[in-house]
Amino acid sequence: MKKIALAAALSLGATTAFAGGMAAPVMEPAPVAAKTASSSSSGMVIPLLVLLVVAAAVASN
Repeated sequence: MKKIALAAALSLGATTAFAGGMAAPVMEPAPVAAKTASSSSSGMVIPLLVLLVVAAAVASN
């Protein structure tokens, strides 16, 4: 009798574990790197500043 009661308790416990069913996995979208907008003259700022400093140094002599 104890074995039947134990088997009934275990079977009831096992059915509640699967009560919700298996949900479909949700995949998150892959992160995408955002491209920043840059002007065409952004790469010329530092060389122009260096040229100004050199020109100022030459002019001061």
